[in-house]
Amino acid sequence: MSSTTTETPTPIRTAADASEVELLIGGMTCASCAARVEKKLNRMDGVTATVNFATEKAKVTFPAGIQVADLIATVVKTGYTAEEPPPPQPEPAGEKAPEDPEPAAYRQRFTVSAVLALPVVLLSMIPALQFDNWQWLALTLAAPVVVWGGLPFHKAAWTNARHGAATMDTLVSVGTLAAFGWSLWALFFGDAGMPGMHDEFRFTVSRMDGASAIYLEVAAGVVAFILLGRYLEARSKRRAGAALRALLELGAKDVSVLRDGREVRIPVSQLAVGDRFVVRPGEKIATDGTVVEGASAVD
Repeated sequence: MSSTTTETPTPIRTAADASEVELLIGGMTCASCAARVEKKLNRMDGVTATVNFATEKAKVTFPAGIQVADLIATVVKTGYTAEEPPPPQPEPAGEKAPEDPEPAAYRQRFTVSAVLALPVVLLSMIPALQFDNWQWLALTLAAPVVVWGGLPFHKAAWTNARHGAATMDTLVSVGTLAAFGWSLWALFFGDAGMPGMHDEFRFTVSRMDGASAIYLEVAAGVVAFILLGRYLEARSKRRAGAALRALLELGAKDVSVLRDGREVRIPVSQLAVGDRFVVRPGEKIATDGTVVEGASAVD
């Protein structure tokens, strides 16, 4: 049996009245979003913040004159959501953690968009498949992809525009809407809507194209391709989170702390700096510390 005392961690701030909080940040779609939130928080007087895009969390150290509500308000003004994490609750043994709905939502959007976008790309790039009025069928298939499939990008771009910022969502939204908007103009007011119109695949744009060229395959294809990337990213984040939760499950859940010469069993989350706890043979070590009494071997 050995006795261990918890080490004093290196403080993030030297001020004695500084507090630390972890916030859950919502609405971030790329690393630049996390950088914006971090920059806005660090502009607050006496605040030090680190935002992790992968975990969607912000670790903030702030002085006594600032409240957590002020930090949340700053994040909301930046165009994102923020809240304190709910208190940890014990989960029944064998019960799985609730799945993140984000991967399923992106998978649904990608599946529908890919099914609709593939015929548009084939019709637009293979002249042999183009029949009379094929362009109107391409418009019918591409419209839901650009509007519904690309809705997450359009909403994020609009939110960022309201706050005077631009992200990757802005690029995707503006690019696809521009291609789709030009195609609409060419079909209804140009020559692209005439029966018998054929479009050939080219690597460059000619001056003679004018109002007879449509780019529906670009608008639909880009949306489907980016949705695939978002789905793979969300799935990877979910798997990484599951691996972290499994790793945490390996840790000790409670610990024997020495209080007034007696051993008291408490949850690991209640350990404080300077506590002395007992590690018996075969037990898991609850946290980092310094051995002050006894000896043992650790794998």
